[in-house]
Amino acid sequence: MRKFDPWPIFFRREWSRNWPFLVGFAVTGTIITKMSLGFTEEDAKNSRFAQRHKK
Repeated sequence: MRKFDPWPIFFRREWSRNWPFLVGFAVTGTIITKMSLGFTEEDAKNSRFAQRHKK
């Protein structure tokens, strides 16, 4: 006799509830990553924020 597996039901229900958060998190992460990779050393030298937090 096969045991009942609740995981597919759980994931389907949670996906329908949480997909806006997950998609927004992915889009925001992609934008931040693209912006961060576009910075140069010259940008870091001219940034007051980077100078203040430099160790």
